[in-house]
Amino acid sequence: MSEFIAKRGALLGFALAAILLFAVAPAVLSDFRLNLLGKFICYAIVAVGIGLAWGRGGMLTLGQGVFFGIGAYIMAMHLKISDADLRGDDVPDFMSIAGIRELPSYWVPFTSPISTILGILFVPALVALVLGLGVFKRRVKGAYFAILSQALAAAFAILLIGQQSTGGSNGLNRFRTFFGFNLNDPANKQMLFFIAAGVLLAVVAITRQLMYSRYGELLVAVRDQEERVRFLGYDPANVKIVAYVAAAFFAGLAGALFVPIVGIISPNDVGIVPSIAFLIGVAIGGRTTLLGPVLGALGVAWAQTTLSEQFPSGWTYAQGLLFVVVVGFFPAGIAGLFALRKRKQDTESVPESSAEQEKELAR
Repeated sequence: MSEFIAKRGALLGFALAAILLFAVAPAVLSDFRLNLLGKFICYAIVAVGIGLAWGRGGMLTLGQGVFFGIGAYIMAMHLKISDADLRGDDVPDFMSIAGIRELPSYWVPFTSPISTILGILFVPALVALVLGLGVFKRRVKGAYFAILSQALAAAFAILLIGQQSTGGSNGLNRFRTFFGFNLNDPANKQMLFFIAAGVLLAVVAITRQLMYSRYGELLVAVRDQEERVRFLGYDPANVKIVAYVAAAFFAGLAGALFVPIVGIISPNDVGIVPSIAFLIGVAIGGRTTLLGPVLGALGVAWAQTTLSEQFPSGWTYAQGLLFVVVVGFFPAGIAGLFALRKRKQDTESVPESSAEQEKELAR
C-alpha cells in the first residue's frame, strides 16, 4: 500500500512539474527570463547526476565539468560546421581568422547530425567508464578520488585553452542555427527550453528508478559499508562505475543543451570553478534526496545571476562561505531539514497514539 502511495505521489509530482515548466513558465516569463531558466535547467541536470554519485554513492565528484564540457564542445563543433556550410566556407569563421584552412580530423565526425548526437550520448559516458575502471578498480576513494577528479577538470580546461582549433580561451560562440532551426527566432528558443525541461524530467525519472531499485540499495550499502558489501560477494567498483557513468551521461546531455541555449562555451565553463559550483547547488539542496539537487542547483544559479549583478566581486566569496556553512552545519542540505522535521513530528506523535490505544483497551 505504501509503495502504491509513493508511486502515486511521484506521478503527481511529475505532473505538477510538467505543468510548471511547460505551461506556467512560458506564460509568465519573458523570452529573456525563459532562456535564463533554460540555462539553470542545464545546471540542474548535472546536479541530478551528482546527487546520484555523491549523495547515494559517496563519490565526491569534483570534475563534472569535464563531461559537461565534452558534450558542450561536441555540440558546439557541429553548430559551427553547420554555420560554415551555410556561408559556403570550408572551416568555421574563427579558424579562418587563425589561418586554419582545413577542418581538423577530430572535427570531421561531427559534420553529421547523427554522429553528433551519438557522440553526445556515448563519448562522455565512455570517458567516465574508462576513468572509473582505472580509479575504482584500484580502490581509489575519498579525498584521493576528489582530488583526482578536480585535477582532471583543471587539465581539461588547460588543454582547451591551448588549442586554437577549439577557440582557445575564447571558446566557441556566435551560433546561428540548431539542426537547421534559426536560433534568433524566439519560437525556436522556446523550443530549446521545452527540450531542456523534458530532458530534466526524464533524467529525474531515470534517477528515481535507480535510487529505489535493488541497485540503489546496493549503492547506498557501498557508500556506508564498502568492505561488508565486498564480503557478501559484490564488487563495489562495478556499483560505483554505474553511478559515475550515469552522472557523466547526464552532464554530457546538459552541456549539449547549454550551448544553443546560452550561445557560448569556453574553458571557463568546464574547469574547476564550475565543477565546484555544480557541487555547491547539490550540497545546499540536499545531496541524498531526489529533488534536493534540482532545487539547490536552480536556487544557486538564480542567486548567482541576481546577486552577482549587485556584488560582482563578493559573490564568489559568498558562494564559498555558503558551501562551508552547509557542509559543516547542515550536511543533509535544505531537503534534509524538512526530512528531519517530519521525523521529529512523527516521533512526537507516537507516545500520544500509544496512550490513546491504552485508554481504549482499558475501556
